[in-house]
This record gives sequence, C-alpha cells and structure tokens, in this order.
Amino acid sequence: MSKPILLIDFDGVIHSYESGWKGVDQIVDIPVPGAFQFLMKAIEKFDVQIYSSRSKDPEGVRAMDVWFWHWAKMELSTDEANKLMHSIRYPTEKPAAFLTIDDRAICFQGSWPTIESMLAFKPWNKR
Repeated sequence: MSKPILLIDFDGVIHSYESGWKGVDQIVDIPVPGAFQFLMKAIEKFDVQIYSSRSKDPEGVRAMDVWFWHWAKMELSTDEANKLMHSIRYPTEKPAAFLTIDDRAICFQGSWPTIESMLAFKPWNKR
C-alpha cells in the first residue's frame, strides 16, 4: 500500500525565507527550527513531496536539492540525511495530496472567509 502524499511548501515552511525572494535559484536563509526533525518523522508515514513556486524551473529544483543536502548534513546524522534525501521528492506539478502544509493558505472549514480577512492575511512569521 502506498503512503499518502504530504505536500509541503518550501519557502516560509522549511526554508525560513527571512530575506525574501532573491531568485528562483537563490536560497540564502536557514531552515525553520525543527523542520528536519519533523521531516524525518513524516517520511515514515507519508510520501513527502516538496512543492514551491521554484518547482517549475529546473534551476529552482536543483537549488532546493542543494540547500536540502547542505542543511540535512548539518542537522542530521549522515544516515538520517541520506535517508531523508532519498525519500523526499520535488514534483514539478502540484500533486493531489492527502494533506498540504503551507504558510500562505487558509484552511477551508465550510464557510467562506471575508475578502477583508483575506486581504489582511499574514503568514506565521510576519504576525
């Protein structure tokens, strides 16, 4: 039986994105604290896929992969880093996921948000 897809946004969720957008292949900030430990647990139960606005550009995917390798080796043991890097995927199209983690989303609860509340939205790291 295949694992359900857990789709995780990159910038602002895994990559702290403190410096903002520098280009599709420029990833300059540190990980969000606890990201790699969470990912290690998640790969046990989910097909973890990292999707970003960078994902449609091969240079963006390559930049995310290089960033992941760099930080995985710093945050995890060698065996854990290898396991993680061989488990995560970078789709170039948004897949039909079981669950999505994103810093710029509203969880639909059955009633529509107001336009005003959407215009006032701030991601977690800007509140």
